[in-house]
Amino acid sequence: MRVVVNSRPGGPEVLEVQERTPSELPSDGVRIKVAAAGINRADVLQREGNYKIPQGASEVLGLEVAGTVVEVGPDVDPDSGIEHGAEVCALVDSGGYSDEVVAPAAQVLPAPSAVTLEEAAGLPEVAATVWSNIFMEARAQEGETVLIHGGSGGVGTAAIQICKAAGLRVLTTVGSAEKAAYAQRLGAEPIRYDVEDFAARVKELTDGRGVDVILDVVGPDYLEGNLKSLAVDGRLVIIGIRGRTGQIDLGRLVAKRLHVAGTALRPRPAAQKAHIMQQVRDHVWPMIERGQVHVVVDRMFMLSQVTEAHEYFDSGAHKGKVLLRP
Repeated sequence: MRVVVNSRPGGPEVLEVQERTPSELPSDGVRIKVAAAGINRADVLQREGNYKIPQGASEVLGLEVAGTVVEVGPDVDPDSGIEHGAEVCALVDSGGYSDEVVAPAAQVLPAPSAVTLEEAAGLPEVAATVWSNIFMEARAQEGETVLIHGGSGGVGTAAIQICKAAGLRVLTTVGSAEKAAYAQRLGAEPIRYDVEDFAARVKELTDGRGVDVILDVVGPDYLEGNLKSLAVDGRLVIIGIRGRTGQIDLGRLVAKRLHVAGTALRPRPAAQKAHIMQQVRDHVWPMIERGQVHVVVDRMFMLSQVTEAHEYFDSGAHKGKVLLRP
């Protein structure tokens, strides 16, 4: 089968399509013939040599797929609905950029009927990221206000829709007029970080109160602005960093009773991932079936075009998900 690996750390040019022998199927695993795979920021970090591959995972890129079940391990619960021929999507530890992949059964969900099978490849990573961080970690509640940084990306477009469906007010930062208009169509109130101070604008939009929850993909450069933007008892969850260190005004942190957390999905233990995926199935899948949440697919590339796909992803021009098709 074909897989994508990087021959060395670097830019999109280091990606190679190679032939590999299919992996053995664990007793609790599911073999999936891949219809499409999603590209995520973690893939770029791995390509660049800046993301440690979890122990036991392969170096083949790709953390989310959709496709058809072609083999089921003997220890998979027969009542799970995972059976030969089923259309599914999965959160995988690695290996998604391939013709087929093996996934833990607990991280495999039925593909929602409201989307195409290829579109479903853009769901597992972003849905798990949004739900685990905004609703499980930050405990967002109906009626609260959330600020999503990077509202035009894969996580951002999903976060806007899921939060709106859950009854939250959504503010989001974007870097152009075109992306602002797009975020607005999804239901968010856009803030142009390229032409205005986002913290000052948050204060204006919330009459000085601030937001209850922030999902941040930037890190140090936004830390001070994030703390200024939070309301009393606000929660900041950092899921991406561009730089490793920043300064915190502890006085503001204590006075406003703020909570700051940093999380990553890929390194989590299997049991935590299984729990998150069950939460996604219980809460996000009904939103999709009701038409409240859509998969925003910007562009689809063939697996043989993986270099071009990563060049496009790296450009930041995309709105929503970039997918690969075998």
